Amino acid sequence: MLQNLGALGIAGLVILLAGIGLIASQNIWIAAGMALIVAGLGLVVKSLISGMLQNFGMF
Repeated sequence: MLQNLGALGIAGLVILLAGIGLIASQNIWIAAGMALIVAGLGLVVKSLISGMLQNFGMF
């Protein structure tokens, strides 16, 4: 999986985890909610991209 992300994707993932860790140091419930929001957003984006690629016959 990490090979497909590239350097910029890995940097984004590290920044995302650092941000959730920073929030978790203050309030664990808010950090858990933020993590769920990010995971849900990622699933929505993946679904949209997969659908778009299917419409073009690429996937």
